[in-house]
Amino acid sequence: MFTPAELLEIKALLTPENKIVILTHYNPDGDAIGSTLGLKHYLRAKGIEADVLTPNDFPKFLKWMPDAKKCVIGEYKRKVASDLIREADVIFCLDFNSPSRIGILGEWLTKAKAKKILIDHHQQPENFDYVYSDTIIPATCQMIYHFIEAMGDEGLVNKDIADCLYTGIMTDTGGFRFRSTSATTHRIVAHLIENGADPSIITSNTWDTNTISRMRLLALILGRIEVVNDGKVAVMYLTRKELQEYGFQKGDTEGFVNYGLSIAGVRMSAFFMEDLYEDFIKISFRSKDDVDVNQFSRKYFQGGGHINAAGGKSNDPLMETLEIFKEKIASENL
Repeated sequence: MFTPAELLEIKALLTPENKIVILTHYNPDGDAIGSTLGLKHYLRAKGIEADVLTPNDFPKFLKWMPDAKKCVIGEYKRKVASDLIREADVIFCLDFNSPSRIGILGEWLTKAKAKKILIDHHQQPENFDYVYSDTIIPATCQMIYHFIEAMGDEGLVNKDIADCLYTGIMTDTGGFRFRSTSATTHRIVAHLIENGADPSIITSNTWDTNTISRMRLLALILGRIEVVNDGKVAVMYLTRKELQEYGFQKGDTEGFVNYGLSIAGVRMSAFFMEDLYEDFIKISFRSKDDVDVNQFSRKYFQGGGHINAAGGKSNDPLMETLEIFKEKIASENL
């Protein structure tokens, strides 16, 4: 958490007169959108308005959250996003650890005169004016709740805040089943429910709104899932052609990588997907126990993240990337 002195300085910055912007990472997920909107509604409860910016669009199944459709999407409104960052007095940076993680917004953030406040749970954060970084906490949404507590404003948590923070915690813990989920996480979730979050509605809005294209793509990859490395690693992939043929929509492949971990004996799952527009391979890694996919991704695939959840990329063709992956994983001691 921020030091007591830093909290006092941050409190002094959070005034209705200051222009406040909240940023999150490229390809925003449930924790990214939940934390940014949760913070926005917390500031509103204090009488302070803020603008939420995302580098690119996010899945439709996250747009039910209050004010989600008011987010400024950088890829669609470049000038608006640029002006907001340039004119900001305070910029909150949520769920990312480096300007390189926010696409077209990164260069503007680096040049901005604003005080920059980082709240994030990824490893190896870069320098910001104020840094609250904790890799043990499973979701940035939980960190936003801790921030609200530290500000002495736990009593301000309302239904809008609760809905957003619950969503991010739920999605980044895999439905509260990842090992990073703690007793503290559950106590916070209980308080969010007491303040209006409805688990059944949130789950339905977020996870039970599948598109036909998602279901067909899921059937496709599950039908050809491969288990390698003596049954310890699951491998899945999708080609650009398949995405086009099945009518891919943003968010359709969210969570696909987790299916590999449901196979008995599998300790690591990897999902490879050709980007729809550019010539690179997007990679998602998940693991169990002490299998460190963060270090694996950093070492071999230009990525990183958490011990049990990380991302990466490859500029080699898909099939070549799959072979490289199998070679590298065979050389690692799982």
